[in-house]
Amino acid sequence: MLYRGLSPAIEVGDANPPAPLGPSRRRVYGLAALFSVDAFGGGLVVNALLALWLYERFGLSVSTTGAIFFATKLCSALSYFLAVPLARRFGLVNTMVFTHLPANIFLALTAFAPSIEVAFLLLILRGLLSEMDVPTRSSYVMAVVRPEERPAAASVTAVPRSLAAALGPLLSGWLFTLSPFGWPLVIAGALKAAYDLTLLWQFSKVRPPEELRAQETTR
Repeated sequence: MLYRGLSPAIEVGDANPPAPLGPSRRRVYGLAALFSVDAFGGGLVVNALLALWLYERFGLSVSTTGAIFFATKLCSALSYFLAVPLARRFGLVNTMVFTHLPANIFLALTAFAPSIEVAFLLLILRGLLSEMDVPTRSSYVMAVVRPEERPAAASVTAVPRSLAAALGPLLSGWLFTLSPFGWPLVIAGALKAAYDLTLLWQFSKVRPPEELRAQETTR
């Protein structure tokens, strides 16, 4: 199907040209700060450093490590399809938090895995859950700002995430030089879990208009 534009309900037309952040500024800045914490935690466990840890911890070959990453990324890709019905049923914030939180617990537990089989299972479970917040996060940001603020909101929330993610490997690499234990996995899991709980605490009551209308119709 050819792309013909966004839905008329969300398309920014001539009546609402893109504008700087206005009434939603504080909300967007709060989300940007939280997303940066999550991105920094993710930067601690980039694939290259995780592969290094798996090699040093379990002596895995490059081909085996590649197979593990293939399986986990495949699970992550499949999870995108589940995000939509879950968000429709439970709401965007609840979907983000209650899928992402257990994924981060699995990540932290991977550092304590006694064998490669257990580590592989934990990484698979993490892969099944860790990416459901990606489409829901973008949808949530666009839904809780005014139409003309959406381009600015996308930039303000994306740029700090990229910068924070770039800093994570610096700390992770330094920690690996100090100890072969998976401290970056533990710290990443803790930071990302703190992000989930803070997001739930601060934004669980900030509901997109579509969710509120759907709630009213079901009463």
